[in-house]
Formats: sequence, C-alpha cells, structure tokens
Amino acid sequence: MSANVLFDAPGPRARIRNRVFGALAALAILALLWFVYRRLDDSGQFASYLWEPFQYTDIQQRIVDGLVATLKAFALAAVFSLVLGAALAAGRLSDHAPVRWVATVVVEFFRAMPLLIMIFALYVGVFTSAPLWALVIGLTLYNGSVQAEIFRAGINAVPKGQREAAYAIGLRKTQVMVFVLIPQATRAMLPSIISQLVVTLKDTSLGYIITYEELLYTGNLIAKNSAGFPFIPMIIIVAPIYILMCLALSALANWIERRGRRSRKGAPPKAGDIKAVEAAAE
Repeated sequence: MSANVLFDAPGPRARIRNRVFGALAALAILALLWFVYRRLDDSGQFASYLWEPFQYTDIQQRIVDGLVATLKAFALAAVFSLVLGAALAAGRLSDHAPVRWVATVVVEFFRAMPLLIMIFALYVGVFTSAPLWALVIGLTLYNGSVQAEIFRAGINAVPKGQREAAYAIGLRKTQVMVFVLIPQATRAMLPSIISQLVVTLKDTSLGYIITYEELLYTGNLIAKNSAGFPFIPMIIIVAPIYILMCLALSALANWIERRGRRSRKGAPPKAGDIKAVEAAAE
C-alpha cells in the first residue's frame, strides 16, 4: 500500500482543493511582497543615489572587514561551544551523582538564560573593552549547553546492546564511550550539531548590541553615516551574505554526512581498528 498509515491519500477533489489553496496562498504572499515593495518605493528607499555609497572601495572594504569579524566570532564560539558541550554531556552521563547534578544545573541554567541578556551582562560587567569576548563567551555558554543535550541524546540513542557487548569484552567506560558509542552516535548527531552551528552563526549579529564591529553593526554604521540613510540597500546587501554563509555551512554538513555514509556502507573493519580495540581491552 502506498497510502500513509496516518491518513488517507487525498482523492481527486482533495488534490484539486489543495492546489487551489496553494495557488491562493502563493498569490497572497506575492501581493504582500508587492505591497511592501510599493511602500518602500514610494518612500524613496530604492532611489539610485542611495546605492552610491556602496560603490566606493572604502565602504566595500568595511563590509569585508565586518564579514571577517563575524566569521572570527563564529569560529571561536563554534569551537568553544563544541568543547563545552562535550564536557557537559560527559558530566550529565557520569555515574557520579554530584557531577551529574552540577552539569545538569549548568546546562538548564544557560539554556534558559536569554542570550541577549547574557551577552549584554558580560559586556557591561566584565568585557567592557573587549566586546568580541563578551559575544564569544555568551554564544559559547548558550550554544554549548544546547550542544550538550544534542551529544547526550545522540549517545543515549545508541542501542544498549552495543554498550553491553563492549563491557562484556572488558572495555572500561571511557573506552566504551570513545571506541563504541561516540563513533556510532556521531552520524545521528551531525545534522543537529550543524543546525545549532547555523544558529550560532546567525546569533553573531547580536554583537551589534555591544558595538562589536561585525557585519550587521558595520552595515548599520555605513547606513547612518551615508546621505539619505540607505538602510534598505544595506539590508539588501547584508542579508544575502548571512544567507549564503548559512547555506554554505549546511551544504558542508550534507557533504560530510554523505561522505560518511559512503565510507561506512559495506566497508569491512580495518585491521588497525581491530587491534586498537583489542589493545584497549587488555
């Protein structure tokens, strides 16, 4: 049967009705976009002189510098959040109750704390002269806590038989984690890990609040100091840059996932891997 078990396949009338609703929704979206465009055009937001500042080399260089600053903050926050997430996940999976409780409190606290408040508090209270580190540490604490839950869920998703078999051949808990659980969990965790990294990349724009000269802050500064205040042209230039960075990161994740699937599909275990596991068990 080709029909889904959760609902009946739509009949001819239902398919026609769905197409009509889809067409009406598309027309409504197009009408809304046209309305927004006309309002902006009537207010002069698409005038040609508003685009003139972006033709200068100095302005283009400032946009590039803002992009570099965004990527720098993202790279630091991504690495630190993954390390923190791994440490907190190990704490939550610990057999020692005090360690597990402390890790749980840390994860739940920083997941519940609004990211903007955390970044602003770090900037005002500690890193007044270093907004980069206020942004990076805020992103690390929040995203590291989320990554910890991703790691913990991925490891717990591995069938219990894998863990029991590893203990049966004499492996210790750390060896079971390194040689058995993490390699299997990585494939399941990778899409969620990359999705959270995309969130981290987008959240670097919060550096605007603490005057960190990332891409959004730089674009806003250019618009404020240019004739006519070209905020709409600035958004039209900056927004696609963010979108392209997120798409590139997602494409990288898909490529890594496909490559990992091909390398593992039907591949026999290597002699070196078998020896490593046997040596660890001794």
